[in-house]
Amino acid sequence: MKDHAERFARVARGWDEAAEGYDAYFVPRFAPWVEAAVEAVTTSEPPEGPVLVPCCGTFPELDALIEHFPRREIVGIDLSEGMVRRARGRAAPWPNVSVVEGDASTLDPRWSGRCGAVVSVFGLQQLPEPELAVRSWVTALRPAGRLSVVFWPDVTELDGPFALMKDVLGRHVPPGDGSWEERLTAALTAAGAAVERDERVPYPMSHVDAPTVFDAYVRSGPLRALATARGEVFVDRLREEFLSRAPAGEWHHRPHARLIVAHRR
Repeated sequence: MKDHAERFARVARGWDEAAEGYDAYFVPRFAPWVEAAVEAVTTSEPPEGPVLVPCCGTFPELDALIEHFPRREIVGIDLSEGMVRRARGRAAPWPNVSVVEGDASTLDPRWSGRCGAVVSVFGLQQLPEPELAVRSWVTALRPAGRLSVVFWPDVTELDGPFALMKDVLGRHVPPGDGSWEERLTAALTAAGAAVERDERVPYPMSHVDAPTVFDAYVRSGPLRALATARGEVFVDRLREEFLSRAPAGEWHHRPHARLIVAHRR
């Protein structure tokens, strides 16, 4: 329990520090996956009830959700105070939208069986127990309520900055256990969901050059907490290795995320 709390606190601090840069750099590049996630719950009208967005970050899903659900209650949930602050700024024009600072992996019981839809983009892979998280999200749904989850799988590409970063980092940091990915479908089914789609979704992405993408990853992305914990010497070593193997000039790649769409039976 203590390790769980310490990890959450470390992750939250990292995203607090990265929030502004993440919004500027990664949110525009991740937009196609956000659109795909929202579209997946709007192909047919979900039942009445709030729309929850666990791991909302700075809330890039909001514009598309408001377009489809202008009168519904929409609630974003995120652990990072820095992310929540920016998300609340984005939500300010709409009285039906709110943002809660809290643990999105275990939803408050007040949502159980009440929600029309749950949408989550690029948060699941950061949670300590993804299987328990998706179970909690399914429990929040009403019968026929829709769930759309997009996350980065362990392998996002075979060649490109994400693949190179993973390889370089793996020389210094023990790899995480990605076996939970194989158990997600079973976890959803056990929670009472019927899986409609489970597929890899690729979109193109571009970066000005290798130094730019490295700096974004470390300052405004998923490595911020690790970089803060390990210090400048560690980051300089990673940077040297990364740039020595990266191509010169503009860098184009086509990573794929995993999209799971389900509804509660």
